Amino acid sequence: AVASPAASPDSSPREGPSAAPSAPGGSPTSDSENLSPDELELLAKLEEQNRLLEADSKSMRSMNGSRRNSGSSLVSSSSASSNLSHLEEDTWILWGRIVNEWDEWRKKKEKLLKELIRKGIPHHFRAIVWQLLCSAAELPLRHQYSELLRMSSPCERLIRRDIARTYPEHDFFKGQDSLGQEVLFNVMKAYSLVDREVGYCQGSAFIVGLLLMQMPEEEAFCVFVRLMQEYRLRELFKPSMAELGLCIYQFEFLLQ
Repeated sequence: AVASPAASPDSSPREGPSAAPSAPGGSPTSDSENLSPDELELLAKLEEQNRLLEADSKSMRSMNGSRRNSGSSLVSSSSASSNLSHLEEDTWILWGRIVNEWDEWRKKKEKLLKELIRKGIPHHFRAIVWQLLCSAAELPLRHQYSELLRMSSPCERLIRRDIARTYPEHDFFKGQDSLGQEVLFNVMKAYSLVDREVGYCQGSAFIVGLLLMQMPEEEAFCVFVRLMQEYRLRELFKPSMAELGLCIYQFEFLLQ
């Protein structure tokens, strides 16, 4: 049976409210202060793109909701869309350069890269950037994935039971024999074999499902392993769930 996520008395930190975590990485403003004028201009363009995206979305909703639209509103919408397309093209070129020069950006332009990520990674670049951020390609287990799929796991029945509950309204995961459910099962089964202590825990499939919306199963497996082992997500899914209890306590303290 899967352990309940409720916090146990032993999971609370011993030192009281002082254990509440500080915000990671500092505030965006403090990082921006160290950027060059050109880099600040680039960030301003991305801010403008986000603003135009929001305005364009609101404009389309307004146009669809009204029976009559004035000529001026159509011209305004067309102008905004034109500006947006130019900014999107610039963003596409920028992220293409970042991916091709990843090592240099990580070493020499880390602050700018952090700001760009905070502004949002374009959809078509998310898969590769997420993998680069966690060094998924360097995971030794990557070459063992197909072998893991040929093995049997004691968690298979539990995984099968929960698969249909993971993003049930999403087209990729709809249907008992859908490709989404099959690859989700594969990744969860493979992870249960490499991390016997955690095995399979209800809820972790939602993380994998999100990754599978962006990348193939083998790549999703590698990113998931990195997230669990290097970024300590596995601590939330261990049988005792002590870390989850701690996080709940910290969250409740922050809300006070």
